Amino acid sequence: MNYLFTFLAVVAGALLAWQVREISRKRLKLLLAFSGALLLSAVATEFLPEIYTEGSVDYGIYLIAGVFIQIILEFFSKGAEHGHLHIDKNVSAFPYALFLSLCLHAFLEGMPLQSNDSMVYAIAVHKLPIAFIFTAFLIANKASFVRIFIVMSIFAAMSPLGTLLAAEIGWVQEVMLPIKAIVAGIVLHVSTTLILESSDGHKFNLAKLLAMILGAALAFLI
Repeated sequence: MNYLFTFLAVVAGALLAWQVREISRKRLKLLLAFSGALLLSAVATEFLPEIYTEGSVDYGIYLIAGVFIQIILEFFSKGAEHGHLHIDKNVSAFPYALFLSLCLHAFLEGMPLQSNDSMVYAIAVHKLPIAFIFTAFLIANKASFVRIFIVMSIFAAMSPLGTLLAAEIGWVQEVMLPIKAIVAGIVLHVSTTLILESSDGHKFNLAKLLAMILGAALAFLI
């Protein structure tokens, strides 16, 4: 089931982009705030206790490495992990660097998902707006249906592929704790950015606050 949730989230986001084509900025920000809080709460309740219980304080270096890995990936992905693209929508060439960055991000996120249920759901919710934004970008740039289908199928398969390879390759299991720490750093960076960027000028917004509280609480309940 862990393979299925992350895959279907991308499919749902892509299909939504075909049906809706454009979602209101307010609704998208609510979804981003919810997913950011869900991610943050999930990594705090699932990954961090395990990392520092089974590992040591020295594992903090992997956590920080994950943060910087995500910063580097975002240089190429143009912020797609945050539910938006800092890229000219009139560009006709396919954004290979952006696509490869998103795929690597998804692959890394999928690696430690064999048994972490709340993280599986959090990552799945996180993928929905990414798939929506990227599909909408491809549609706006008049990419063919075949190209969009192939591109989004590859992207949808990345997290399940990471989960599968991590489960089947022995030496990966031996270094799973450092991998979880790196992924925790990636998720911490993405989740905090999602929460901060969901607020316009850091103004108080009750709807966004409630969305974040709901997302955070859900991670504890799963």
